[in-house]
Amino acid sequence: MTRIRLLEGDLTEQEVDAIVNAANSALVLGSGVAGAIASRGGPSIGEECARIGPIAVGEAAVTGAGNLPARRVIHAAGMPPGGRASEESVRASLRAALELADREGARSIAIPAIGAGVGGLSMQTCAEISLDEARRFAETENGIEEIRFVLLGEPAYRVFEMVDDAARIEAQMRRLRDR
Repeated sequence: MTRIRLLEGDLTEQEVDAIVNAANSALVLGSGVAGAIASRGGPSIGEECARIGPIAVGEAAVTGAGNLPARRVIHAAGMPPGGRASEESVRASLRAALELADREGARSIAIPAIGAGVGGLSMQTCAEISLDEARRFAETENGIEEIRFVLLGEPAYRVFEMVDDAARIEAQMRRLRDR
């Protein structure tokens, strides 16, 4: 069974099988999460991205993790270069990242707030889409044991926590009604 966790922290410090980069479709490591991954992981990640990219918005690609403690980086293309993320592109790219991680044999994956920040989505919308997609994936047959959302800063963490709590309460109320 796949467990979903929320954590306030630095994505680039996660010791997991895969971390997800909130990428653009050109796979150019610019600012935000991608910039942090490039800075901490070293040039090999960007060099692999250059050989692979571009990919379509909503798709995902995998590279090595360079100097990061993770084993690989999955680049979820939630927006075009210089563009904005949409609800549909974030949902599709997160789904593609989870499916790719599973195919790659990852048992643990750490994910940032894809589409928020540089992507332009509100943190609330990002949390709703991300947690919904993670729950849907967790209900499928897969080998991922842990989906960890790693949020930079307490405000982002609190928004994800609030959205997660609301979904849990709604599910509990539904179970009570169905008795």
